Amino acid sequence: MPNRRDIKKDINSVLANVLEECYSEMLNNPEKNDDKINAIIDEAVDLADDLIARVNGAKKLKNGKEVKESFHKIMDELQDKAIAYIERLNALS
Repeated sequence: MPNRRDIKKDINSVLANVLEECYSEMLNNPEKNDDKINAIIDEAVDLADDLIARVNGAKKLKNGKEVKESFHKIMDELQDKAIAYIERLNALS
């Protein structure tokens, strides 16, 4: 089972890549869909805050099985949302 520190690093890394793609799109296509790209950026930042808070909240769970299950749900949500953000960004191009 990965530890909290590794999961937090994964969350930050994946969402940093999403943000990098968003900013790259803004630089390559100025004045095109900036509001929609900013919405994706805001959602990604909010997701990072939420997922890290859930990782920190896992300390309150009773046993290792619950913690492991919680971490799997967090990582699955991270993957699904990151893919959705990139797909939305690609649809704007």
